[in-house]
This record gives sequence, structure tokens and C-alpha cells, in this order.
Amino acid sequence: MSLDKSFGKTKSLAGQRNVLNKIERLKLLKERGLWEEGDKVVGLPKEKLIKLKKIKTEKEDKPEPKTDWEVMRK
Repeated sequence: MSLDKSFGKTKSLAGQRNVLNKIERLKLLKERGLWEEGDKVVGLPKEKLIKLKKIKTEKEDKPEPKTDWEVMRK
């Protein structure tokens, strides 16, 4: 028996998350010192998920390696 074609396509339809889940929020708040062990877990402030974009660096002008033909011509 084979699987239907549409089975398993749900991952591609899931968009980007914009809020962290509870465990991720606790880790972030612990790092910032805003939450300690024993504090209530209910009513935590929502934290947005920030994705960092890569900064493109400018390419340096490097001389291209000379081929044997260019060396022989000079």
C-alpha cells in the first residue's frame, strides 16, 4: 500500500514562528535575570523571535591567477 501524495506536506506550509514557546522564553528570561527558579511560570511576557540576517561583506579585489598562456605571452 502506498502513501497519499499530500501526506507529509504540512511542514512546508508552516510559516515562520513569531513568538517563542514557554521553555524557550524561560531560558531567555533566565539569561536576562528576569526569572528565577521558584517564580511562577504562568503569565510570562511574550518574547518575539528575532532572526538575524547575514551581513554581506564586500569582496576584496584579488588578482586572478595567471594561466600558463598569459605567462608565456609575456
